[in-house]
Amino acid sequence: MNRKIGIRIEDKYVMERRVAITPEHVRKLIQNEELEVYVEPSAKRIFSDDEFKNAGAVLTSDLSAAPVIFGVKEMPNSFFEYKKTYVFFSHVIKGQPYNMPMLKAMMEKKCNLIEYEKITDDAGKRLIFFGRFAGLAGMINSLWSLGQRLKVQGIDNPFSVLKQSRFYHSLEEAKSAVSSVGEIIKKNGLPKELCPLTIGFTGYGNVSKGAQEIIDLLPIAEIRPKELLSITNQGDSNNKVIYKIVFKESDISEPKDENTAFELQHYYNHPEAYKNAFEKFLPHLSILMNCMYWDIKYPRIVTKDYLAELCAKGEKKLKVIGDITCDPDGSVECTHIGTAIEDPVFVYDPQTRKPKMGFEGEGILVMSVDILPSELPRDSSIAFGDALVKFIKPIAKANYQQPFELLDLPGPIKRALILHNGELTPDYQYVKKFL
Repeated sequence: MNRKIGIRIEDKYVMERRVAITPEHVRKLIQNEELEVYVEPSAKRIFSDDEFKNAGAVLTSDLSAAPVIFGVKEMPNSFFEYKKTYVFFSHVIKGQPYNMPMLKAMMEKKCNLIEYEKITDDAGKRLIFFGRFAGLAGMINSLWSLGQRLKVQGIDNPFSVLKQSRFYHSLEEAKSAVSSVGEIIKKNGLPKELCPLTIGFTGYGNVSKGAQEIIDLLPIAEIRPKELLSITNQGDSNNKVIYKIVFKESDISEPKDENTAFELQHYYNHPEAYKNAFEKFLPHLSILMNCMYWDIKYPRIVTKDYLAELCAKGEKKLKVIGDITCDPDGSVECTHIGTAIEDPVFVYDPQTRKPKMGFEGEGILVMSVDILPSELPRDSSIAFGDALVKFIKPIAKANYQQPFELLDLPGPIKRALILHNGELTPDYQYVKKFL
């Protein structure tokens, strides 16, 4: 039985500081599960090399002794070794073209690939995720972005004192800063140029809940989508509260056939029968937080054509799009890239249809950081590792030379096995068409 696992460095992004397994988890794996843990040294990782060494790990730049390797983000094509097992966010389940060469490299080396995103319970609910922290960091960044954008426009506002998530030492420090802004709003209200300040959230999963966890630190009045239209049209708003709206699938899309009622399962099964219904809400939002899962088969929620139409009408209420979903050219079409933590925002001009990095320029500010949880690296890594740790020994000790049907893996892990000895497993045969 294998007892050796490796933890590789994260080198896809300059500011990727997370780790799937923390030093405290390493200590437990060594002491309680009798595993050997090999860790590649990293100067930027949020947990120091000394912390891993003190936990009992072996620090080494050579992970060849470990048959099972854990990481967070994608790994270089040249890194994979023959018949080894790799556990990371591979971003291949939608057939993402930029990762098909990586998947091919793994197939050629007859590797096993376990995808965190597909580790689910029997009902299909994800068990291991960074989603909440993407929402937390995304909302902090979007409020910070609003403050800086208004400051550039010469509008004094309470959000200008906030910082980007990465500059807070902890989640608690960030929450305290947001709460302080809330007290200022309660006392002094918001500038008239912002009122009513309305923030919409697409989706209601872990990402959305994380984002709402931050916004709920401010004075909030939650309203339904249809109430949004009346508040902004009638002008009967309160300048000492922020209006929060959560949009569900039935608010975002509607059947193309006007005689057909929206039915959720039908929407999932036949998205081609639905069209965008979100555009009527967009002119009434100050901030849009895009927190929902999206696939190309579903209607977009924000198109470049509609933004150009709003611009032509002189509509300027929408200040910030916090695109946490971050699908380039996806549900928010003007998100052309996932931005880097060190260069996190751009202003999209609907007239020229061009982006400009930074806070200045004509148009709508977009925050689309691709690795948001890494802005809260210690908190997010601990929570992630807490969920993962119970699966690590079964992953390490499994005999992957057995046929897929006989593999002794926990159900959630077996469901997440995309490649077995270089072959796509039954649930992932559809990926062949993208190769």
